[in-house]
Amino acid sequence: MDTRIVDHPAFRLVGHAARVPLIHRGINPYIQQHIAALPAEEHLRLKALGNAEPSGLLAVSDDLDADYGEGSELTYLHGVAVSPSTPIPGGLDIIEVPAGTWVVIRTAGPHPQTLQNAWATAAAEWFPFNPWRLRRGPEIVAVPDPANDFSTATCDLWLPIEPA
Repeated sequence: MDTRIVDHPAFRLVGHAARVPLIHRGINPYIQQHIAALPAEEHLRLKALGNAEPSGLLAVSDDLDADYGEGSELTYLHGVAVSPSTPIPGGLDIIEVPAGTWVVIRTAGPHPQTLQNAWATAAAEWFPFNPWRLRRGPEIVAVPDPANDFSTATCDLWLPIEPA
């Protein structure tokens, strides 16, 4: 598993949020519908606003149920990371993210299967053998290298952690 530990200063996640059910396998049609409803120029506006790591358009899951139950609700945000001092245009949702430590897991392969398997592998194989545990905070997916049709992608999964 390709991982790195990152200490990251405070930042904000800004974009368009919706409450959706958690779906463990395959494409989440509620998230897909949420993103498809955004005008194409909105994606460009968000990309231009982003000025912090993780970079690019992000898939953010926040307010997850502690047991990650299938069908439980979460807040999904389609957006970007910005510095705390960045002026935010109206009409965007904001998630304030305090400074903290993250494990960044790099995946590459069929999308979204490889990414979804990384979550399961992290829970079963990475966390039990490392001195970290999840902490409250958003889970972020950056996709630095997608195929044009998103059938394959390189993804960085950012999970908030603290010492176990």
